[in-house]
Amino acid sequence: MQEYKLKRGFTPDMDRICECLKEIFPGEIKKDGDKLIVSYGILSSLTVWIENKKLAVDTVSDTSVKDDALILDSNKRFRDFLLAATGYTAKERLKQAKKEVSE
Repeated sequence: MQEYKLKRGFTPDMDRICECLKEIFPGEIKKDGDKLIVSYGILSSLTVWIENKKLAVDTVSDTSVKDDALILDSNKRFRDFLLAATGYTAKERLKQAKKEVSE
């Protein structure tokens, strides 16, 4: 499980997060209490919820998939979702993660 800070102006609202998921991942989005679950490509399960005003994400990957195009597409969509949901780019998220580890 990973937690991501939300940029100022990006509300910790599950409806907004659900819209981001719908926009980026085609297919059915299941609700399990306060969690949203979607599967796409190599991501057999992508679970998203809000915890302590942060975006919490848990992923389960299907390691049996060997199609490079599908792997790259799934990873790109996941990064695009994190950008849309948190407002931070991959580079900014990496910088924040390094900062948290050093504290």
